[in-house]
Amino acid sequence: MLEMLKIFRPPENRWAWLVAVAADILQFVALPVFGEGVLSAADIALDIVVAAALSKLIGWHWAFLPTFLVELVPGLDLFPTWTAAVFYVTRQHAHSREPEIIPPAQ
Repeated sequence: MLEMLKIFRPPENRWAWLVAVAADILQFVALPVFGEGVLSAADIALDIVVAAALSKLIGWHWAFLPTFLVELVPGLDLFPTWTAAVFYVTRQHAHSREPEIIPPAQ
């Protein structure tokens, strides 16, 4: 369990999580506004803002591209795709920052 908390340590990660979760909740709660996917200007604007904010906070990652494309499909906004992408990216960052432990020479 403590291993999972590493993804929340840097403040940028916490802000990225907040942005992603807020966007996914907003898209779910305001489904009539965002439910049309690519046909909704509000949906496209929100997704562009979220993608830009996440890229600024935690850096560009390839996981954001399929997430953005899935967000354009009507009805798939019900799945928390931004949250899933941030989970994937921050989990990778947490593991890549761990120091490598080299065993002592024999």
